[in-house]
Amino acid sequence: MSHDVNLSPEIQDRLNRLAEKYQASGQELLDFLDGLLYQDYNTYWDYIHLDTLLSLQTPITDIPDEEIFIMYHQITELYFKLSLHEFKQLAENESPTGEDVLRHVSRVNRYFEALTRSFGIMEQGMDRHQFLKFRMSLIPASGFQSVQYRLVELCSTDMINLVDKDHRDSLINEDPSVEQMYEYIYWKKGATIKESGTKTLTLKQFEKKYTAMIIRHARSYYHTNLWQKYLQLSDEEKKNQDLIDQLRLLDLNVNVYWPLQHYKTSVVYLARRPADVRATGGTNWQKYLPPRFQKRIFYPELWSEQEQEEWGKSWVNDVLAEVRNNMASKQ
Repeated sequence: MSHDVNLSPEIQDRLNRLAEKYQASGQELLDFLDGLLYQDYNTYWDYIHLDTLLSLQTPITDIPDEEIFIMYHQITELYFKLSLHEFKQLAENESPTGEDVLRHVSRVNRYFEALTRSFGIMEQGMDRHQFLKFRMSLIPASGFQSVQYRLVELCSTDMINLVDKDHRDSLINEDPSVEQMYEYIYWKKGATIKESGTKTLTLKQFEKKYTAMIIRHARSYYHTNLWQKYLQLSDEEKKNQDLIDQLRLLDLNVNVYWPLQHYKTSVVYLARRPADVRATGGTNWQKYLPPRFQKRIFYPELWSEQEQEEWGKSWVNDVLAEVRNNMASKQ
C-alpha cells in the first residue's frame, strides 16, 4: 500500500538542503535516501554499546566484590572523560566569552560532585575482608596510575601550580620548560620510596606508558588551560562572581573534596592498628591524599593568603573526626 507524501514547504526545504550537503561531498541525495530505506532502526543498546559495556568487568579472582571495585573505578574514569570533553571544547574556542567559561567549568564541577558522591558509596560498598584478599592480586596496579586525572589537572591550571611545593618557588624564577616542571610534578613524590628515593614499580609503569602523552598534553594546554582562558576575558567578565565561585569550587572539588573522599574510603579499607595497610602501588596514601600535605591550588590568585596557608585544613579536620568516630564505633 503506497502513501503519497505531501511535500510541504518545510519538507521541500529540508530536501534541498540535504541535496546541497551531499553534493558537496560527492554524493547524490537519491543514494543517501536509498541508504535510509535499507538502514535498520537504531536501538538504545546498540547506540551505547551496552553489551560491550557490560562485558568490560573482568575480575582476576573469584572473590565477588572485586567486580564492584572494578565498576566503581570505571565510573570514575568516565567522569574524568566527561571533564576532559569540557576542557577540550573550551581550549578549542579561540575567543570564549565569560558565559562560555562559566558553562564549561560548571559542568566539570557537576561531574566531580557526582563523582565524589559516587565514590563515597564505596565506603560501605564492599566487604572489607573480601577487599583485603583480592587487592593482593592487583599489585602493582593502583588508582595512582589514572592518567585522565593527571590530564584534568593540566587542563585546569598553569603547570607550575602542579609542581611539588618544595620546588615550585625556585622554578618560577627560572621560566621553566614543560619538561623541567614535569621532572618535579607533585604526584611523583607520592610513588617514591622515601627511605631510598627510588621510584616504585607503579610509577615506573606509569611513566613508561604515559610520559610522552602527558608532555604533549601539557604543551597543548600551556596557553589554553582553564586559567589561561579566564585571563583572556575582559576585566568586567573576570569580575563575574558566579564565575569566580565556580573556579574556586573546581579548586576544591579536584584538590580537596575528591582526594578527601578517596582518603576516607582508603581509611575504611586500609587503616588498621598498629600499622596501616600499604596501598597496592606502594604509594603512601596517608601522606599523598590529604590536601594539606600537597598544598596544590589551581587558582592561588582567587584565595587569600590565610586560605592558602590553611588549605584544606578545616575539611581535613572534619573528615578525620568522622573517620575516628566511625572507627571507634566499630571497636
